[in-house]
Amino acid sequence: MEKSRESGFLLCGLCGTMLILKSTKSAECPLCDTTRNANEIIDKKIAYTVAAEDIRRELGISLFGEKTQEEAELPKIKKASEKCQHPELVYTTRQTRSADEGQTTYYTCPNCGHRFREG
Repeated sequence: MEKSRESGFLLCGLCGTMLILKSTKSAECPLCDTTRNANEIIDKKIAYTVAAEDIRRELGISLFGEKTQEEAELPKIKKASEKCQHPELVYTTRQTRSADEGQTTYYTCPNCGHRFREG
């Protein structure tokens, strides 16, 4: 609130809420009904930067506890690797052709990293 008094010409000097231009003569605070002369505000420019972190905070999205794509647990299937014969593979699927055709399955061996696809 202190900062709004010193630098925010579009903010209420009493409560820090953004002012609304009600007419060409005055701006009014919607919270505390304080008025301000519009001549102090007219022809002033305002600019601000919004960072991704600010948006996450505003929406309540936390990065803590979230898994990255590498850390996320992918589905596994009991199928031997073509290269090292490891008995379990990790897989993902994607629709790479038209909707009336089957999807492509991509397999990765967690043991040797060998990748191959079916479909």
